[in-house]
Amino acid sequence: MSVSTSATGVPARIRTSWRHPATALAMTYVVGPVLTILCASFLLFAVLTLSPGDPVAQLLGPHASDSARAAMRVRLGLDDPLPERYWHWLTSALHGDLGTSLTYREPVSDLLAPRLLTTFVLVGMAAVLILVAGLVLGGIGGTSPRWRPLVNALAGLGIAVPAFVATTFLISVFAVNLGWFPTGGAGSGFADRLWHLTLPAIALSIGYAAYLIQMTSSAIGEEAGAEHVLTGRGRGLPRSWVFRRHILRNAALPILTASGLTVAGLVAGAVVVEPAFGIDGIGSLLIRSVSAKDYPVVTAVSALIVTVFVVVTTLLDAGQHLLDPRLRKGR
Repeated sequence: MSVSTSATGVPARIRTSWRHPATALAMTYVVGPVLTILCASFLLFAVLTLSPGDPVAQLLGPHASDSARAAMRVRLGLDDPLPERYWHWLTSALHGDLGTSLTYREPVSDLLAPRLLTTFVLVGMAAVLILVAGLVLGGIGGTSPRWRPLVNALAGLGIAVPAFVATTFLISVFAVNLGWFPTGGAGSGFADRLWHLTLPAIALSIGYAAYLIQMTSSAIGEEAGAEHVLTGRGRGLPRSWVFRRHILRNAALPILTASGLTVAGLVAGAVVVEPAFGIDGIGSLLIRSVSAKDYPVVTAVSALIVTVFVVVTTLLDAGQHLLDPRLRKGR
């Protein structure tokens, strides 16, 4: 029995299977993100492995003998080839073993567990502030020519102010001078934790909220001036109906994209905010571990940040295809 082939020699049956909707979905939302995480984690592992510094010196100190250093290198597998070391780290990580911290002499998973909750609460609070401010102020700027200059000015100011400058300002004014909020720490208990994390969440959200305000205002303003919207208003259709049916519906895709990208970057942004407020989250742990050349911790936290970003952007891509039927047809 013969099998038809294309000009490139690829069997038609195989080419058809790759175009099957289920196969396309699996490649887009499962295989692609997994390969991205694997490639990114390998690059992180390779960069940290080849970076200056000796973990053995960190463990044994500068006065250790050559024989002790050699024995420790064999014990840690530092003399093994890079692919073999990465494979050992990956297979161990998939079983929940992220290695042992060189500084704390504890399993990395035990170090991350209590700090993940603090960072995720901070990121969650910042995400709420970003979405509320971005969508509300962006909506006002996009629909009201009167308020648009003020909204754009606020967005530009928020984008221009670095996170560490906003952090210093908030601590100086609202924590030190006014005493409304604590100067640092994550607090204990639900209410106390929210109180302690309010200023850090505001500092973390300013730049991202400004970006979302700008994108939302631009998207809604562009749709508000479209011909079909002006025609609907000229026919006497209710403004609220026109806004929901034509403006907001068509502007939802860029707004969703901007919202997803801002939320995805919050975990990385916590690296700047947490040390400034004395919050013992994974951001502060990463900074201390980089300074101490604690490679197992740095690798684990960096891989976690990459994984969160890839997962969020994958969900964002899925949401885009649900909202826009043109993307589904293009697939």
